[in-house]
Amino acid sequence: MYADRGLMTSLFWRLDGEQRDQIDSTMELIGLTDRRCEMAGALSHGQKQWLEIGCLLMQNPRLLLVDEPVAGMTTQETERTAELLTSLAGKHSVVVVEHDMDFVRSIARTVTVLHQGSVLAEGSMDQVQNDPKVREVYLGD
Repeated sequence: MYADRGLMTSLFWRLDGEQRDQIDSTMELIGLTDRRCEMAGALSHGQKQWLEIGCLLMQNPRLLLVDEPVAGMTTQETERTAELLTSLAGKHSVVVVEHDMDFVRSIARTVTVLHQGSVLAEGSMDQVQNDPKVREVYLGD
């Protein structure tokens, strides 16, 4: 949770009502309210990813950088992750690095394709997928 990290504050820190409310609303947002008393190790892979996103959200970031958030997830977990990241629009800027193009299509407003460290193409998913340079580099056309 975002807070003063001084020595004395850390030693004597206690949750106040506002902080408890923030935890409760974040747990609800990430869909883990009913699992709040369980150890993180007992959660599914997708739930662990949501917990990580929740930990980031507790710090009140303006920007979230998320690297391959749906790798190894079930279809249902992937759909829930898309809903979660989409729900953050307007409150946070979210940059997602992902190779699952179906997932990208479900969440992205703007897609940027990089090749060898440079921007190859940028635009809507349809624009990028139909870009001749992208097709040549990634599909071998």
